Amino acid sequence: MLPPKNPASSIALRVATAMHQMGIDGLPRNYELVYEAYAGSNPELVREFVALGKNKTQDALDALGRKYLPHHHEAGLLSRQNGHVRAEMSNFISLLNEEKVSLTDYGRLIGDASRVILADGDIDHVELGQSITALKVATEKRATQNSTVVRAVVNKTAALADLQREAEEAETAKFVDALTGLGSRRAFNKALAKVYANPNMPVLSGLAVGEIDDYGRISEQMGATVAERFLKQVSKIVQAVTNGGDLACRFDGARFGMLFYTSEQEEVSRIVDLVRAKLASTAVVNSGSGRSLGQAQMSFGICFSEQAPNAFDLTSYAERALATSKAAGGNTVTVYGAGEGGFVPKDWLIYRKQSVGGFGG
Repeated sequence: MLPPKNPASSIALRVATAMHQMGIDGLPRNYELVYEAYAGSNPELVREFVALGKNKTQDALDALGRKYLPHHHEAGLLSRQNGHVRAEMSNFISLLNEEKVSLTDYGRLIGDASRVILADGDIDHVELGQSITALKVATEKRATQNSTVVRAVVNKTAALADLQREAEEAETAKFVDALTGLGSRRAFNKALAKVYANPNMPVLSGLAVGEIDDYGRISEQMGATVAERFLKQVSKIVQAVTNGGDLACRFDGARFGMLFYTSEQEEVSRIVDLVRAKLASTAVVNSGSGRSLGQAQMSFGICFSEQAPNAFDLTSYAERALATSKAAGGNTVTVYGAGEGGFVPKDWLIYRKQSVGGFGG
């Protein structure tokens, strides 16, 4: 009897099928939206998605996406950032305009004093004294105002620099998984779009989608805090074995993706096997009881860009291969297309290594 299918992998297959049946374009933002709807974690999103009916237009999908996905919040953040920058710039311009008027007045006073001092004929000592006194008072005032303006300019410049830094950090955060520091699903979508920038000649790439086997049970017995540390440990392994130019991402839960800029099946398989070998040498330990929960095992699905005409299919095929690995009992690697005519990179590889290390709370 086959073990029950992993929920995330099953949802991925349902998403691919549903999008095809409903005629929804295979855009990354559409996949993300439909995935969230089928995952059912947000009942409001599910209800509104169903309410769109059978014929869901792209405009309707985008409107729903802006409401429930990070795009909407990013727009709000961008709007707030723009508002702050505009307010600071407006204050800055007002300050400079005031300084301009003040300089004009000071220049006029200097001109009046110059005419008195340089006038032909006898000097009017009363008028000269008044001009010198006025010039002295205005100069002292200017010195004070200059210090104020300099401080204001420094403060405004610092405030604008802070806003710029916040905007850059917010932009960067969109592409980073907050828990593990790996790339986010959005970083993956962006990179995958570049692979198929020229759909007739995609960049030769390999995609591996992996998931920790039986993570639900492990998480329940380890506790949420230790489980998160475990995910971080797995992320370090995934990050360490990928090359500098490749992309390592965490999709959701215990699912990870690795995008390799090579179509060499042996190289992709070597790295995937290395991840699994390192995990197989790690014993998972209950932090409370100290009891071993067994080895950390991981299943993978692999697909290559030569096998998929677009980004959606590449992801979908890799997800299907992962589902096959899970259905085979886990701790397995499946290459999409293996055993079929045509592209046949490699059959399943199964590793069951003995534990030589430990991971505790």
